[in-house]
Amino acid sequence: MGVEIKESSVSDDEFADMKRFVYDYLAASVENEDDGGRMRWYPWHSADYRFNHIMNVVDIASYIGKREGADVDVVRVAAVFHDIAKLDADQDVHAEEGARVAREYLSARGTFPESFIDQVCQSITDHSYQGPLTDVSLETRCLIEADILDKVGANGTALMLLRMGYEARTHMDAAEMVQRVLERGKDHSTRIVSDTAESIAYQRLKRVKWFREWLEEEVAEMNRFGSDL
Repeated sequence: MGVEIKESSVSDDEFADMKRFVYDYLAASVENEDDGGRMRWYPWHSADYRFNHIMNVVDIASYIGKREGADVDVVRVAAVFHDIAKLDADQDVHAEEGARVAREYLSARGTFPESFIDQVCQSITDHSYQGPLTDVSLETRCLIEADILDKVGANGTALMLLRMGYEARTHMDAAEMVQRVLERGKDHSTRIVSDTAESIAYQRLKRVKWFREWLEEEVAEMNRFGSDL
């Protein structure tokens, strides 16, 4: 067995190159489709939205990884590649396809240990796993928890409110739509197992609940004023 002489530490420059590669790949996924991309009819599934989601997951997963004692290099590299194939592969195989792209990229650089590449690609492959998070590695768990958390809170609320326009709903339905975010967030959060992720979920859900109550109060006032005219 050969001795791997390079540590798996990823420099800032290397990670910046990865981010550029991922964004360019997402943009090309949209441009190369005759119909403008598999999900372009949802504007929030554009290359810009998907990249923003990826970077949110990188930040959250890295934070969880540091607090929970994971290999943060594995976590953040897996996170930056986890949805790279989201716009050009079917949902049920986008994780495996993302792992393939990541392996090609990392292997071509020739500076990362094979064991590191294997860990990264395994986490990417497993990030769509729907079973108990106790079944996966700590690094994969951090990635999955971060992926869940980006749907809980302000981002999930904004996406739901955007959806209102596509369903021809008015602002009068906003509180109902935010309630859906709250319910889905609570449901998704039941999968979370780490103390760090649980704390983030609690704070985010509390803010969504507060926002829903604020909407209910102001929409109720609006209804009263309207009935008096």
